[in-house]
Formats: sequence, structure tokens, C-alpha cells
Amino acid sequence: MAKALVAENLTKIYGKIEAVKDVSFEINENEVFALIGPNGAGKSTTLRILATVLTPTSGNALIYGLDIKNDADKVRQIISYLPEEAGAYKNLSGLTYLKFMAALFNNDKRKQAEYVDFASKIAGLGVRLKDKVKTYSKGMTRKLLLARTVMTRPKLAILDEPTSGLDVINSLEIRKMIKDLSRQGMAVLLSSHNMLEIEFLSDRVGIIHQGKIHDIGTPEQLKQEYSAKNLEEVFMALTQKA
Repeated sequence: MAKALVAENLTKIYGKIEAVKDVSFEINENEVFALIGPNGAGKSTTLRILATVLTPTSGNALIYGLDIKNDADKVRQIISYLPEEAGAYKNLSGLTYLKFMAALFNNDKRKQAEYVDFASKIAGLGVRLKDKVKTYSKGMTRKLLLARTVMTRPKLAILDEPTSGLDVINSLEIRKMIKDLSRQGMAVLLSSHNMLEIEFLSDRVGIIHQGKIHDIGTPEQLKQEYSAKNLEEVFMALTQKA
């Protein structure tokens, strides 16, 4: 099976703080892979490195064979990144915002129209796309941002806490969007501290704590290995050993 991503011994040091410590994992094509752990575990730092926002102190990664350090510009052409704290221009309508972003991604008017059409369908906001973003709920804004993130149909989507702060209904809708995108051929790397959510969403999971990945497997494999009822119990067992 082809590899969407291969990360090897990624390390990021800020002064005396080692935020990420020798992190290694792989993601297959069409796979949803999640990094789970508490706040401050190193999830967001790892995602920023792989999105070429940060440079690792040591280690490296390949995304579809492209080196994140030496081929960063080419990597950015085939990935997309949604930070946890991302926002949209509040005084634009949802549709105008999507058109604005499409123009940044491509100069070809036909391609721009394709991007906007795809994003409009993904967002599922219907006639509310004509309303200004400042009138949107947090869930609606997050759907718009996710649609913007995947409008170019990237080969790998990197999503940091995509359902953070959302209610149950909006969280379920975002999860379905992510699953559907994976079925359409997109590899997905996401982070979350919500382990029960990830258990239902992800094909495989990496559990990260204090900057280190402690184990990787499918949710079922991890639960069986640690005789656990859910991933929260797996996490507790791993962190108590750490």
C-alpha cells in the first residue's frame, strides 16, 4: 500500500523544552490517522511541522515522497492545513470567502469555480452561504473552514482539533464530512483530545504524551492489547507506564 506520509524521528525543541521527541509514524493512502492526547502533548506541534509551518529541530518526513524540508513548496501544493484557531473573514459572505480563497489557490477561473462548487457542497450550508460569516454559529464557521481546507482536493488534509468546542450535532456532521473525504481518496491526519470521538472516526490512532508516541494501532487493536473498553482507558494505561 502506498504511503501518504512517513515521519521519522521528528523532534522539536524550544529553548529547554522538547515539545516533540523522536516522533515516527506512517499514514496510508485513503486513511484517517489520528494523534490523540491531552493538551500540551505535542499534537499541534507535530501537525505544524508536517504542514511545513515549523521546521523540525531534527528528524524528517516525506509526504507522497516529497521531503518536508527540501521540497516544502511542492509539499504545500498537495496538502492542506486547518489550524485549531483558524478563522474566516467575518464581513464576507460564506460564498465570497470561498471565492476569495479559491483565487489564492489558483489563477485559472475554471479551477476556481470547481473549487467553490466542491467547497459549497462540502460545507452543506445551503442558502446561508449568502450570509455574512459574522452571523454564523461556531459550528457553521467550522464547516466553512473545513470546506475551504479541502476545496482543492488535497492528497493529504491536516486537521488540528476539527471539532473542538462544537456541540454533538455539529461534531457528528464534521466527522461524517471527514469520513466521506477519506472515501473519496483523501488521506487525513488529525489531532484531538476527544478519544471517544476518535475511536469512531479513525482507521488508526497514535497516542502521544509528553511529546512521545507511546503506541499506534487501530482502535480495536489498542483496546484488545490493553484489555480496555475504550481509548480513554488505553491512554490511562499507557501514561501510567510512562
